[in-house]
Amino acid sequence: MVDLIGLQRHFLSEHLKEGDVAVDFTMGNGNDTLYLSETVGKGGRVYAFDIQNEALIATEKRLTEAGAEHNYTLICDSHHKLKEYVKEPIKAGIFNLGYLPRSGKKTLTTKRETTMQAVEAAIDLLLPDGALIIAVYPGHEEGALEGEMLREYFKTTSRFYICPSEFKILNSPASPYFFLVEKSARAPMPTPENLQNGAEK
Repeated sequence: MVDLIGLQRHFLSEHLKEGDVAVDFTMGNGNDTLYLSETVGKGGRVYAFDIQNEALIATEKRLTEAGAEHNYTLICDSHHKLKEYVKEPIKAGIFNLGYLPRSGKKTLTTKRETTMQAVEAAIDLLLPDGALIIAVYPGHEEGALEGEMLREYFKTTSRFYICPSEFKILNSPASPYFFLVEKSARAPMPTPENLQNGAEK
């Protein structure tokens, strides 16, 4: 069977190196935050977002127990407010949409409106040859709708600016899948304007 997390990290490893800046847009229990922290190393920086304080507590515990470098900033706020906290270009980011695993709060999920804002802001801040992973969980209604929304959005983008790809198990429609969004190496560098303002049009 396909190891989706392993595949995601394989793709990110082609873009993310030691010393880079990365964002975990949905820190959850801290697994992706730890992966990013280990990958960018002492000279890099990781910003991690979640709206639930219990996610910050779990992530801090995960990072501490793993002996992670102190190269991370944990933020208790919505990921759509990315530009209020991150004032520099990023090389990579990970979204795990849906609800906090093992929290029992399955009705508290990411939402289409703020997910779309966060993805657009992430693309704005992404450096040329940078990449985003967006994992989608269609087993619940909002997750299925988020995936459809993102798929339609990516169809409208210029292939000379970003290259969005989709990876899914075709005979298991309720299984998680993910989008890989790679920014063209020829795309312009993020400007002070789109580091601060709304999504580039």
